[in-house]
This record gives sequence, C-alpha cells and structure tokens, in this order.
Amino acid sequence: MKIRRTLLIGTVAAATLGLVPAGLAVASAHSRSATTIKFVATQTGQHRSSKTTFEEVGTATKNGKLIGYYTLSCQFTSATVAKCGGAGSLSRGMIYFKFPLSTKSNTFSGTVTGGTGAYSGAKGTITGKAISKKKEAVTIVVT
Repeated sequence: MKIRRTLLIGTVAAATLGLVPAGLAVASAHSRSATTIKFVATQTGQHRSSKTTFEEVGTATKNGKLIGYYTLSCQFTSATVAKCGGAGSLSRGMIYFKFPLSTKSNTFSGTVTGGTGAYSGAKGTITGKAISKKKEAVTIVVT
C-alpha cells in the first residue's frame, strides 16, 4: 500500500525533550483563551510495522528554529483511509492528538485530546497541509 504523502504533525516522541525558544507564547490548558501554535513538521523517520500500520517521527520548526519533536502512529482502515494518533513535545509539555487521514488529500484535520505540563487536559484542533513529500505546515489551536 503506497502512501501518497507523508504525515507530519504535532511535535514529539516521549523519549525526546522539546526545545522551544523562550519567546514562544504558549498558554496553559487552564487558560480561557485559545492559543495557536504554527510550525513546519518535517519527517525524520518512518517505519512500516505491517501492511496496514506505520509509525513516523520528526521535528517541528518555527522560522527555521527547532521547537519540538513528534511521533505518529497510523492504522489503515481501507486502502486510502487511516486512523492516526500521536504526540508532540514542546518545552512546556506534550500535546496529544488524533485525526483521520486520506491518502487522496494533501490536508488533514483532527482533535487535540490532552497533554502534560502546561497542556494537561488540553482540548482543541490540529490541522495540516502538505508542503512537500516530507514537510507539512501544521496549526494546533489549544483551548
């Protein structure tokens, strides 16, 4: 099963430490206002664990500077649709997310399902659009 585009999102592997510039504004999950985090996700590794599943890791950058890492796991439910979930690591904590993926589209849209640290109990959305085969423009809105 050929994947037409690379999935890149979020920002984290549990074993990695996030590096975010001190000037990056990130609100607590308990904040009443929404915080928007925009970055470019770049795939650095991918593994096909079976005919229907794959895992991916990568970095997140903003204005060319490293702000974090991500990990992603997807399972195909048909030839062109997969269920994906993952986590991103930033300096103030991890953000968990999930989304459906269509290999026929160059965009994705899903939900923020929680997190750790400043993102404990986070809710919100995650969206992305392919820039190239291994890069995507990602937006996370945490509420």
